[in-house]
Parts: sequence; C-alpha cells; structure tokens
Amino acid sequence: MTTAAIPAPAARQTWLLLLCASRFATSLSFMVYAGALGPAMQAWGMSAGEAGSIQTAFNVGYALSLVGSSWFADSLGAKRVFLWASWATALTGLAFAFFARSAESGLLLFALVGLTQGGTYAPSIMLVAQGVPAARRGAAVGWLLAAGSLGYFGSIALAAGLSERFGYEAAFIACGLGPLLAALLGTPGLRGRANLVAGGGARRLRGAFRFLADRRSLLLTVGYTTHCWELLGMWAWLPAFLTASLAESGGAGVRGLWIAAAIHISGFLSSLLMGRASDRLGRRAVLIAMGVLGAACSFTIGWMDGMPLALVLAVAALYGFSALGDSPVLSTAMTESVEPGSLGAALAVRSILGFGAGGAAPLAVGLVLDHAGGTGGSGWGWGFALLGVGGGLATVCALLLPADRPQRS
Repeated sequence: MTTAAIPAPAARQTWLLLLCASRFATSLSFMVYAGALGPAMQAWGMSAGEAGSIQTAFNVGYALSLVGSSWFADSLGAKRVFLWASWATALTGLAFAFFARSAESGLLLFALVGLTQGGTYAPSIMLVAQGVPAARRGAAVGWLLAAGSLGYFGSIALAAGLSERFGYEAAFIACGLGPLLAALLGTPGLRGRANLVAGGGARRLRGAFRFLADRRSLLLTVGYTTHCWELLGMWAWLPAFLTASLAESGGAGVRGLWIAAAIHISGFLSSLLMGRASDRLGRRAVLIAMGVLGAACSFTIGWMDGMPLALVLAVAALYGFSALGDSPVLSTAMTESVEPGSLGAALAVRSILGFGAGGAAPLAVGLVLDHAGGTGGSGWGWGFALLGVGGGLATVCALLLPADRPQRS
C-alpha cells in the first residue's frame, strides 16, 4: 500500500472541512423527491403505487452503488472512487432536475441519481479513516454524517417550500445543484490527499468475511444490520405518523418543516455529539446507550397517537437522535476492526446486510399495520414495536462487544 506524509494540522482540518461540506451539498438532493412529492404526484397524474416506485428505484440504485463503491475503493482507491462518484452524481442530479417531467422519466433519472450518489458514502468514511488518528476518528466520522443529516433537512425544507410556491420544477433545480457544488468542493479539498490502493482481490475477499471469525467485527456487523432495520423503518414510517398527529392537532400547515426538524436536525446533533463521545467514553459505552434509547423510543412512540403534540414531537426528536446516534460509532469501530486493505470489501458486505434488512423493515411495518387494522388504534404501536426489536438486538450486540477504552491523543 502506498503511504503519504502526515499533513500539518491546518491542512488536515481544511480537507476534512471541505469533505464534510461536500457531504452536505450532496445530501441536498437526497430528499428532494420526498419533499416535492405532493406537487409532482399531482402534476404527473401518478397513483400512490407509481409515486412509491420512483423512491424505490432510487433506494435500489443507492444500495447497489454502496456495495460497488465500497468494494472498488480498495482496489482503485477511496479518493478516486469518491471523486468519480461525486462528478457522476453532479451529472445525474442535473439531469433529474432539468429532464424529470413525467413518472417514467422521473423513475429512470432518480434511479440514476441513487446509483451514483451512494458511491460517495463509504469512500468518504474510508478517507476519514485514512487521514484522522483513532483518538479523533469518532468525532471526524460524526462530523461527516452530521453534515449529511443537515443536508437531508435542507433538502426536505427547500424542496417542500419551493414546490408549494413555485412548482416541483423549481425544487428539483435548486436541490439538483447541490451535487454539482459537492463535486466543486471535494475536488480541490482532496487534491493533497494520496489515493491509497490495497492488494489483490482474493485478499480483500478474505478480509471482507473476516468478521465470521472475529468476535468484534461480527458483532459490529450484526449490530449495524439491526440498526439499519430500526433506522430505515423509522425514516419510512415516522413522517406518516407525525403527519397524522399534526393534522389532528391543527398543525398541518407546517408539518413538513416540523417533521424534517424532528427527524433530521436531531440526527445531525446526534452524529455530531456521539462520535466525539465515543472518542472520550469508548465505542461500546455509546453503542449501548444509543441502542437502549432507540429501542425505548420504538416501543413507546407508536402508542402516543392522540397525546399532546409537543410531547409527541419531543419523543420523535429523541427517536431521531438515538436511532442515528450509533451510525458514526459503528462506522468508526469498523474502521478499527478491519485491516485497511480490506476495509472497502468489509463495508460492501455490511452494506448488503444492513440495507437488505433496512429495505425489508418498511414492508414489515406496513404488514403489521394492515393486520392491526390500519393506522388507527393499536396499529402504530405494534408497527413501531417491531422496529424496536432491531434496537434491542443492537443493544445486545453492543453489550457483547469486548470492553474498550478511549483512545488518547
């Protein structure tokens, strides 16, 4: 593997800052379709099934690009894959913004956005792992994921506001410029970073499945999988639950902003704080705390339908905080458990398992809601409780991790 000289502190902070800014700008297009869904659905004359298929196409493309980019980041280098994916996302983001004008074109172009955008995620984590010492790595990964959460909030807020006032076209164009800005920020930001390339494919394949024999890696992978079950299920169904609660309380006019703030601003804060906390308190302690808190919210919030709006939003914000709070810690711990030359391959396997479980969670909750008689009565309670099983299993995995101590600078 090639090596690079350790950069000066100021230079290190500059590239990391630009990488986080690039992550924020890329994420401005992540929720654009969800934010502009109402006006787009009306303009394109779509049924609910057609509207949902467009988001599903994006999710499938995103999952595929997560796996592919993670794997090739070892053999081609994380920097190279990140920059290629950034510029490809800029092109597909602009194509979606200017040419998605029907259900058919929207499905094709948004799938391409997902297929390119996912390629920026794992390589960016690998770049942090390569350039930040272990003692500060949790905080750095936390900043990276927090920038993404802030971008998600900005995407929903911008898309919802512009689409209601000026039409979905304005929302698509405004948010579609985000990935272009991301590429323009990331390219000069990484100019001084080496493109580290690992060894052969057979070695990477063995490293990818090393967690089968290593206790810590196995527990982190299972914990990530159950974490994705809870997080992606929550992201899919919590907005619908909050929409119903806000409508009953007369808050429908501002529901988009309130929902986005409750879920994604709290997620921004948790990514920011929990990564740093894991540097100081240890990875295991923070994973246990977030697992317990997330499971408690899952088992509680569904039974709060009809309670005071302020209380529901407070628990929703706590839910968003805890469900995302273990993300930077799980990713940081994985970089410390797998040898650098096989990290991309291991992240690829983790992505398959995590997004496989996360993709199934919304369907599972929907089936529970149907069986329980819909979104009234006890349906919400049992649906979110099913997600809480994932939080509980993530807590068990964290409890079984070997004791660790904070890294010292």
